Amino acid sequence: MNKGFEAVYNKYSEVLILGSFPSVKSREVGFYYGNKRNRFWSMLEQVFDIKINDNKNDKITFLHKHKIALYDVVEESNLEGSADDKLIKSSNKIADISFLLKPHTNVSKIICNGKAAYNLLTRNFKTDIEIIYLPSTSPANVSFDYMKWEKELKKLRLHSAI
Repeated sequence: MNKGFEAVYNKYSEVLILGSFPSVKSREVGFYYGNKRNRFWSMLEQVFDIKINDNKNDKITFLHKHKIALYDVVEESNLEGSADDKLIKSSNKIADISFLLKPHTNVSKIICNGKAAYNLLTRNFKTDIEIIYLPSTSPANVSFDYMKWEKELKKLRLHSAI
């Protein structure tokens, strides 16, 4: 079984961004959205108008400063490769995200990075917290829509920096 990453969060986190499961590249790098072609980190740089250094500690510092928690819906999987359609058909251990929600954090919104994350979350976890589906930032997603992400992330920018 392949293991995902530990959640990145703190008690100030206000939004939880959930992916499906780390890609092969991300697992090689050892951190979320490690594929250089994935749009996630460059998109955050654009919206927050800041350069995020390409190392795990600086990325975590950025996330904490802007009250963003990161995790994946799938904690462990027998997935070979990175394709979400294969993930849906794989043997998976779904993550329990309850420790990322109130009273442990201030999370009041969950953003799902892609359809697989959204479908797996809504199928396996019930919550009163607002759940938003946004198109996957994966380089494999040809229908990525920056404007949808920008709209949601700009709301975060208004509340960031503790």
